[in-house]
Amino acid sequence: MDSRELVGESAAGLAETLPDGGALIGLDLGTKTIGIAVCDAGWRFASALKTLPRGKFGRDRDELRKLIEARNIRGIVIGLPRNMDGSEGPRAQASRAYARNLAEAFSLPVLLWDERWSTKSAEDAMIGLDVSRRKRAERIDAEAATIILQGAIDAATGSPLL
Repeated sequence: MDSRELVGESAAGLAETLPDGGALIGLDLGTKTIGIAVCDAGWRFASALKTLPRGKFGRDRDELRKLIEARNIRGIVIGLPRNMDGSEGPRAQASRAYARNLAEAFSLPVLLWDERWSTKSAEDAMIGLDVSRRKRAERIDAEAATIILQGAIDAATGSPLL
């Protein structure tokens, strides 16, 4: 299957592609780091996993491969950084290219999910939990990946929490 066929923007499409569910990995692609979250095979709960320093694609791919194989990941959700008016800039195009590269590298379906407000929501949640600034800085990207992934699985499963 062509990598372009594996990349989409419909949560319902991801659910159709993976009718039996399966663990997913969520990524918040920053310029310096990649926030990583995972969810259970039943697509109920997303949780923060870790933050990787971002490097060249080959190094990122190798690190992600370890996680994907260890956790039997069946699909990938990547945050798509749209502008507030819904338009896309250079960061969104870079995320699309990264998604195509991951789809080609792993032959897994990739869902691009609108990430507007994910970092702000993650920060607000951590402030509400009285997490120190230092800990927030360490965990913000993984927490943002969790919000991205949870939004996608809620949409894919028709969760009433939307």
